[in-house]
Amino acid sequence: MQRNMLFLRSFMILVLSCIAIKINLCFPNILSSLKTLPIDGHFNFEQLHHAAKDFGNRYSFLPLAVLHPNSVSDIATTVKHIWQMGPGSDLTVAARGHGHSLQGQSQAHGGIVINMKSLQGLKMQFHIGNLPYVDVSGGELWINILREGLKHGLAPKSWTDYLHLTVGGTLSNAGISGQAFRHGPQISNVHQLEVVTGKGEVVTCSEKQNSDLFHGVLGGLGQFGIITRARISLEPAPEMVKWIRVLYTDFATFTRDQEELTSGESTFDYVEGFVIINRTGLLNNWRSSFNPQDPVQARKFKSDGRTLFCLELAKYFNRDETAVVNREIHSSLSQLNHIPSTLFVSEVPYIEFLDRVHISEIKLRSKGLWEVPHPWLNLLVPRSKIQTFAQQVFGNILTDTSNGPILIYPVNKSKWDNRTSVVTPDEDVFYLVAFLSSAVPSSTGNDGLDHILIQNKRILEFCEIARLGVKQYLPHYSTQGEWKAHFGSRWEVFVRRKSSYDPLAILAPGQRIFQKAVPYSQ
Repeated sequence: MQRNMLFLRSFMILVLSCIAIKINLCFPNILSSLKTLPIDGHFNFEQLHHAAKDFGNRYSFLPLAVLHPNSVSDIATTVKHIWQMGPGSDLTVAARGHGHSLQGQSQAHGGIVINMKSLQGLKMQFHIGNLPYVDVSGGELWINILREGLKHGLAPKSWTDYLHLTVGGTLSNAGISGQAFRHGPQISNVHQLEVVTGKGEVVTCSEKQNSDLFHGVLGGLGQFGIITRARISLEPAPEMVKWIRVLYTDFATFTRDQEELTSGESTFDYVEGFVIINRTGLLNNWRSSFNPQDPVQARKFKSDGRTLFCLELAKYFNRDETAVVNREIHSSLSQLNHIPSTLFVSEVPYIEFLDRVHISEIKLRSKGLWEVPHPWLNLLVPRSKIQTFAQQVFGNILTDTSNGPILIYPVNKSKWDNRTSVVTPDEDVFYLVAFLSSAVPSSTGNDGLDHILIQNKRILEFCEIARLGVKQYLPHYSTQGEWKAHFGSRWEVFVRRKSSYDPLAILAPGQRIFQKAVPYSQ
């Protein structure tokens, strides 16, 4: 027995030594081959720690190098080089925009991270007319598109709540905010893409040209290509926004009003909502930004120990339409069933409303509370199951909302294109429910990472046991079996697209869907 153990140890040492020798022999060859690539930008082989972190602050994987491209050709040359190295190479490629991924999706362990923001220098091209649009780099931030668009009196139709994200990043997921009930997600407002595939090919695609790649890349989690350019649909930009919040105590009444506002021709341009559990002095906190319609009654309102539901609305307008818009808003609000004393209204410039989360970011950064773990959980819940979901989760699994906001609002499936790679519930209306928690580093209490992760797990387990038909948005799974279950009947199409556009599984390894040189299972 002892002799066998000795033999086994010697054998393992020999194997590990061979692996180390192979790595050491290959490593200089890989580095030198990258250094000799004919590119306009440059590789960084030393300062890599920034590329090994993201907004989630939970995973950290060091890459071999970071590419700072000056052109789309730089990206194509690099990917083609890795493609030509064949399946014997372990090198992978991750496109990193603003690094707002949650579980290391924009990282590439021992691979190449492409700094997409280096492409921001590519000029935006606005096309004015009956159907205006803008051509932008995949590394451009949405906030910059807004600022430039306003100079032309134009803006994209659909947004995310946070604008300091890249075009390629949000289009690889979906891009959802309170405008989605009307315009659909951001991926429903794209006319054309330029993509670098996993073979290093630069392909222009649209509904009519290379449509399979076009629809695959939209919501495709970076699996089929790197978005280097996008043509975004625009509309006339308003000057101002009426920003409104009202409260409910009854969840069924709250969702009924939300659904009424998001069906048919709504007065409002933006409809969201959030859950408030056991928050003290809530309405007083709003007074810095919002004006109460009934200050006396608002002052008497107590939120302590209660579960409340806030309906958040926005109406876009120009200053010369103020009187008409005020009448429309008054008429629409009179049909709602909120608590009358909790009507709060604010009037702000359009850009200030859209960039509202960045204002909170600045405050949190100043307190050192931004770069902390963010164990977010984003779910798409079928409308028929939302009451069951709320009854178990709000006030039961979750007993307060002190760790971060919980967003909840309905979207209409008719505004989503089922040819894209995004997976949604099988109902005409479903809810986005987003648990946007921040964890206090090193805490072992209710505000610590472990506690929040346990809560997330309990929510997911309940959804599974109750068979609610929930789908994750910004999904994260550990095994291909879980991914297969996530995609369901659409898994075969997803695998076919992967084998067509990235057969060596070079792209977006951080999603953990496919492994390089490991066969895909149908």
